[in-house]
Amino acid sequence: MKGPVFVFAESSGPQFRKASYEALTEGRRLADLLGVEEYALSIGSGLAPAASNLGGYGADHVLLADDPALALPHPEYYREIALDAVRRVSPSILLLPATSTGKDLAPRLAIHLNTGVASECIQLDILGDELIASRPAYAGKIILKVKVKGTLKIATLRPNVFTAKELPAPKNPSIEKLTFSLPKSRMIVKEYVAHEGKKLDLTEASIIISGGRGMGGPGNYKILQELADVMGGVVGASRASVDAGWRPHSDQVGQTGRTVSPTLYIACGISGAIQHKVGMVNSKVIVAINKDPEAPIFGFADYGIVGDVFEVVPALTQELKKFYGNA
Repeated sequence: MKGPVFVFAESSGPQFRKASYEALTEGRRLADLLGVEEYALSIGSGLAPAASNLGGYGADHVLLADDPALALPHPEYYREIALDAVRRVSPSILLLPATSTGKDLAPRLAIHLNTGVASECIQLDILGDELIASRPAYAGKIILKVKVKGTLKIATLRPNVFTAKELPAPKNPSIEKLTFSLPKSRMIVKEYVAHEGKKLDLTEASIIISGGRGMGGPGNYKILQELADVMGGVVGASRASVDAGWRPHSDQVGQTGRTVSPTLYIACGISGAIQHKVGMVNSKVIVAINKDPEAPIFGFADYGIVGDVFEVVPALTQELKKFYGNA
C-alpha cells in the first residue's frame, strides 16, 4: 500500500466530533506504519477556524469543503465532494467514524470506487499489502477478521473503541479550501432533530448514569435523571431495560447498542453481563450500585456500592446537590 491514509473528519456544527479525532489518531498510526502522509476531509459550515485542530491528531493535510449549504449532512452532496477528494488524493486506506453519517457515506463511496467496506471495526492491522479489520458479529459473541479486496481499503471505526490521542508535537497541516458545485438532487434535508430530552449524545458524554433491570420499570428512571442533571451527565440503559420497553434503543449501552468511554460511568441495577461490559469497559472510572454482592459488574468496577439503588441514588443526589451548592 503506497497511497496516503485518508480520514473523513465529521463535524457537529462548527466543531469536530470526538469520533473524528479517534479516526484521525488511528489513521496516523497506520500512516506511520506505511510511511505515508495522512489527509483529512472536512465537510460542513463554519469549520475553517477549527480545521487546524486536526493536525493535533495527526493530519498532514486538510481538505475543507466549507459552505452554508453543507451545514446539515446531505447524503448526495457529501458523496460527490468526498468522491472528488478521494479520487484526487488516491489513498490506500479510507477511514470514517461509524456514526450515522459515516455509515451512510462509506457504502455510497464504495459502490462508486468499486471496493468494499469493513464496518464497525474495533481493531485494524496491516499484513503485507492487506488491511485486516476486526469487527464483532452475532451480538459480540464472535470477532470476525475481514479484509477488503481492492486497491482502496475502506473501514468505519466504532466510536469510543479507538482512543483519541493528541500528538506531543502537533502538526501544522496544510489547509486547502475545496471548490465544488453541488449536484442536482431530488433529496432535500431540512433539519436534524435531536432525540427529545437529550442534552448530549451518549457517545459524547463525559458522565453517564445507566440503569438496568434492577430499576424495576420506566418510571423509576427519574431518579437517575435527577442525578444526571446534578452532575451534568446523561442517562443510559442496559439491553434488558431497552428490551423491556423502559428506555429507547438510543439509550442502550452495550455490544448491540452504543460503545461509550466517559470519564465516569455509574451503573445502577446492572448485573454486568458481557454484552453490556464490552460497551462501557473503556470508561475511565466505573461505579457500580447493585444489591447483589455477587453481581459480575463488581468484578471490573473501580468502586462498588452494595445496596438498593432506590436508597443509594437519591442519597447520592442530595449529597452532590450540597457539594455543588444546589441543595
